[in-house]
Amino acid sequence: MKKPELLIPAKGIEELKTAVYFGADAVYIGGKEFSLRANAKNFDDEEMREGIAFAHERGVRVHVTANILAHNEDLKEAEAYFLRLKELKPDALIIADPGIFQLASEICPEIDRHISTQANNTNYETCRFWQRQGAKRIVTARELSLKEIREIRERVPEMEIESFVHGAMCISYSGRCLLSNYFTGRDANRGACTHPCRWNYAVMEETRPGEYLPVFENERGTFLFNSKDLCMIEHIPELVEAGIDSFKVEGRMKTALYVAVVTRAYRQAIDDCFTDPKLYEKKREQYRAEVEKCTVRDFSTGFYFGRPGPDSQIYEEDTGRKEFIYLGSVGNVSADGSFRLSQKNKFSIGEEIEIIGPQMRTQKTKVCGIRNEQGEEVMSAPHPGEQLQVRLAEVPSRFDILRKPSKDQYRNDPDV
Repeated sequence: MKKPELLIPAKGIEELKTAVYFGADAVYIGGKEFSLRANAKNFDDEEMREGIAFAHERGVRVHVTANILAHNEDLKEAEAYFLRLKELKPDALIIADPGIFQLASEICPEIDRHISTQANNTNYETCRFWQRQGAKRIVTARELSLKEIREIRERVPEMEIESFVHGAMCISYSGRCLLSNYFTGRDANRGACTHPCRWNYAVMEETRPGEYLPVFENERGTFLFNSKDLCMIEHIPELVEAGIDSFKVEGRMKTALYVAVVTRAYRQAIDDCFTDPKLYEKKREQYRAEVEKCTVRDFSTGFYFGRPGPDSQIYEEDTGRKEFIYLGSVGNVSADGSFRLSQKNKFSIGEEIEIIGPQMRTQKTKVCGIRNEQGEEVMSAPHPGEQLQVRLAEVPSRFDILRKPSKDQYRNDPDV
C-alpha cells in the first residue's frame, strides 16, 4: 500500500519551518484573506513566498487554504488573491465554495484544487461531481466512518482522499457553525469563529426566566458542546487500509511546540508502520503518550469506528492538559554553541529543560547562560517576546524546539 502524505498545519513562518524540519510531507497555511482561521497570524505574500521556497527546497509541498463560504463582496478580492497565488506557486488550493472554485479554475488552473471538508464531502457521488469539475482531492467530512471512506475509495479510485487524523473536532456539521455569528457577529464560515462551543452553558425553561437548570451534575453548568480531540495515531493501519492518501492534522492556531511534537510522533508511527509493522504494534502506546505531551483535551477516535457516544464529549470543564511549556525555537547557532531564541515563556539559568528534534530525539539539558537584547548577562528571562542569546549544557541544532515541564498541567489555554 502507498505510504500516506503527512499534512501539517502552520499558522506562521516559524510553524511552517518547524513542520518541515520535523518530518511533514506537506504543510497547509492560510493567507491574510479567505482563510478559515482569521485569528491566526497567517501569511502575507512575502512570508508565503519565503515559506513556499523553504519547503520546496526540502521536497515538501505547500497547500493554501481559501475555504471561506464567500459573499458577493468577497469575489473581486478573491480574483486578485488568486492572481497573486498564481505567481507564488503553491502546490494546491483548499477550497469549499463553488464560486471560489470556479475563479481558481479560471485564474490559476495549473495549481491543484482540493475540496475542503467545509464543502460537506460525505458520499462518493459528491466526490465524482468535484472530480468532473477538475478537483484533484477531496477532504472528507469528519462525520464519515472508515467503512464509508473505503467505499468512496473503491468507487472513485482516481480521486485523492485527505482525512483528518488528529486535532480538535468541531461540534457543527463539517465545521459549518452558526453559533459564533449569532452570539458575537463574527462569522465562523468566513474565518472569524469565536469558539462558542467551548463556553459554559445551562438550560432555562421558557416560563421560568432566570431559573437555570443543570444539564449535568456540576455546580458550574456544563460544557455542552465541548468535544474531545481526535487522535488516530494508534490506528494507522486501519486508515491506510481504508485508502486515505493524506493524513491531515488540525491546528492552524497552535504553537511550534504542538507542531513539532505531533509531526514527529506521526512521522515515526507512519514510518514504523511501513518498515516494521510489528514494531509499530509494539509502540502504539508510546506514540499516544508522545502526542499527549503537547496541550490536548482527552482523545477519541471521532466517527471512524461508528457514531460517537456520550463519552466523546467533555462535560465538566474546558481546560486542557499541558505537560510542557514552549520556550522557543532554536535560531542560528554560533561557534561557541550559543544560539538566538525568540522567547515564548519564562525560563532561568540553572533550570532543567528539554531539547526536542526530529526522529523522536529528546535531550535533557540545563540553561547555562542568557544574554538579553542589550547583550547583558541575566539570570532569567521573564518577558516573552524578547530576542535572546542562550547557552545550554548541550548544543542544539537549528530549528530544534525547547520546552520545560509545566507545574500547572490543567489550565485554560489558547492553544488547546
